[in-house]
Amino acid sequence: MAVLSVGVVLLVVFGVLGAAVPVPYVAQVPGPTFNTLGEIDGEPIISIEGRDRNDVDGELTLTTVGVSRAGLSLVEAVQGWFDSEVSVVPEETVYPPDRTEEETREANRQAFLTSEEAAESAALAQLGYPVKVVVRGLGEDSPSEGRLEEGDAIDTVEGRPTPDASTLDDVLASIPGGTAVTVGYTRLGEPGTAQVTTRPAEERDGSLLGLLIREQPSAPFDVDIRVEDVGGPSAGLMLTLGILDLVGDTDLTGGALVAGTGTIDPEGQVGPIGGIQLKMVAAADIGAELFLVPADNCADALGAPQPDLLMARVATLDDALEALADVRAGRTPEPC
Repeated sequence: MAVLSVGVVLLVVFGVLGAAVPVPYVAQVPGPTFNTLGEIDGEPIISIEGRDRNDVDGELTLTTVGVSRAGLSLVEAVQGWFDSEVSVVPEETVYPPDRTEEETREANRQAFLTSEEAAESAALAQLGYPVKVVVRGLGEDSPSEGRLEEGDAIDTVEGRPTPDASTLDDVLASIPGGTAVTVGYTRLGEPGTAQVTTRPAEERDGSLLGLLIREQPSAPFDVDIRVEDVGGPSAGLMLTLGILDLVGDTDLTGGALVAGTGTIDPEGQVGPIGGIQLKMVAAADIGAELFLVPADNCADALGAPQPDLLMARVATLDDALEALADVRAGRTPEPC
């Protein structure tokens, strides 16, 4: 009897410790989903300025992974390991030890913003718009404040064409700082000029316009993407498809509910992401008819397929568009 009593006490002690003592693991779960063609709190996820959005019926939904805060208990970790809709991973894979949680969130947010830019570039390139030097933003105390805006394509400086960033840099290097110059630009498809008094360059001869720029296709409309509280680059593919559906000539979904994931680069290459199996659970939960899987994630996706969720293997934006065309035509897209 005494031995039994001691055993019961030890079980209680271990149970209490297991419920209270944290372990260096976090739990990943299926996160929220966002229809890129829809709205959040009454505001469109993808806004178009300079032309009307297409009237679309289907959904192109990006999927996410939710992450618990650091410090799972031993009991919670063990429970997660036996739950098919939870992934328990080492804390350091989500929250690097050399960063605070806030720094990690900010890095993930910056990765998402970069994916927005890549999605816009990939979509506009697919539509055939020419690559130009485009204003990404204005620096602090920029001499271009009030004269040039985000989204403007810089065509000329003092009448000299600036088709790319290198040429723009060469032109400005030949102009003394403090010079009033005429900048030719295109804004929402309309040409214009601005008078800007340049700032002296600090590390070389010449001038600065005080602009943050990037090379990307320039269209006669602006695209603005708003998705708060989402981090990382994995929304790129679905944002690209959302832009194409809203401004292109083809109804991509044909009314179907399509979900997916994947990074994208400006050339339309689709890259792998983390948490594919959890994202598939999220897609199945919303009744998705098709799930777009990055080619390099296919092995993991096949390891835990969701019943009735059709998967399509995509390595490029063209692959994704072909898969959508197959679904519209009643064909089965290329599977994993």
